[in-house]
Amino acid sequence: MTGLTSAALGRVRSRLIPFLFVLYLVAYLDRVNVSFAASEMSADLGISLAAYGLGAGIFFIGYFIFEVPSNLILRRVGARVWIARIMLTWGLVSALTAFVTTEWQFYLVRFLLGVAEAGFFPGIVLYLTFWVPRSERARTMALFLTATAVAGVIGAPLSGALLTLDGVAGLQGWQWLFIVEAIPAIVLGVIVWRRLPDGPHEARFLTSEQRDDLAATLKRESAEGAAEESLGAAFRSGRVWVLSLLYLAIVVGFYGISLWLPLLVKREFPGLGLIGLGFVTAIPYACAVIAMVAVGRSSDRRHERTWHLALPLAAGALGLLVAAFTGSVVGMIAICVATAGIYAALGPFWTLPPAFLRGAAAAAGIAWINSIGNLGGFLGPYTLGRLADSSAGVGAGLAALAAVTFIATLLGLAVSRAVQRSARA
Repeated sequence: MTGLTSAALGRVRSRLIPFLFVLYLVAYLDRVNVSFAASEMSADLGISLAAYGLGAGIFFIGYFIFEVPSNLILRRVGARVWIARIMLTWGLVSALTAFVTTEWQFYLVRFLLGVAEAGFFPGIVLYLTFWVPRSERARTMALFLTATAVAGVIGAPLSGALLTLDGVAGLQGWQWLFIVEAIPAIVLGVIVWRRLPDGPHEARFLTSEQRDDLAATLKRESAEGAAEESLGAAFRSGRVWVLSLLYLAIVVGFYGISLWLPLLVKREFPGLGLIGLGFVTAIPYACAVIAMVAVGRSSDRRHERTWHLALPLAAGALGLLVAAFTGSVVGMIAICVATAGIYAALGPFWTLPPAFLRGAAAAAGIAWINSIGNLGGFLGPYTLGRLADSSAGVGAGLAALAAVTFIATLLGLAVSRAVQRSARA
């Protein structure tokens, strides 16, 4: 890598990545804020834990259906236009959640939120490949993906505070939560429309020499190794399907924790008030931030993906298993380990698809892996909700998530090695 490319990447990390980080932070917050509203919302609307788990997870059905078409449109019209559209529509739909009055309205608005947000995450993953060489992607993806954990650190206390606004202007606290947290998505959507560059060639924060050198580096890298480029090749590739299955297993644990974490904390510490619940819920996410950055940097520095993917997943499975059979402080520590482990695996994982996908295949393949994987966002919360409502209890649900995360560990060991070997062939 030349000095000009290194300088360009430094500017990308300081100017572009923080902005994308904020976008994803808002996206993730609007996706999981329903977990903070769950208790009060369920009481007001008469929704059972199983119905809440179904409603929380049905987001991913709409997401699944529209993910690939959305990402292909982004590749055609550009990131600036399409990401702005995504953010504006999901902000409006998220705000509508404040006005549902029945179980079926809750299901509908969660489905529409998935439709509105479809294509955002894989679009950003694809967009980052326009800027960042392969050797730097684990660290860059980890920095971007820490938004999911920081959303918990910030969102947990914020959501707890918003829930205390019961009765203000005739609205319940959970209604204020959805309205207030939707506003940043709408505002940022307008900023994206006006300011986001579609690629390095539009980046005003780079010099012309840096733009040319970065473009040459990415073009040279794209020509190296075996790569799938056509749209059909993405769906014919066995690697795409196996990565989809691996990501499905990861996401079952990821959203099983994310969408139930406030209720799990309340189970461990039933005496907490709303503000205290928010701050304690932020602790596992703070652990995840540290783990994601450390694992991403280590993976790039050692040019190694397999163990940086598998070992965090193994820690996540162990944490979930311990949390299933313990309580109080030990249970909380186990939840912190599980959250940190599963979140830390994301950076190394998302370096794998762009290692062998290019062009239209990258747009479709990354979206397909994400859409299949995010069905785990339906299965994880729903499974935990069903078991929590049954005589088996929450512990059985956590044990089930641990089993799936252990399967993800084994898949990660096998798949990442195969992908890296074939990409170097």
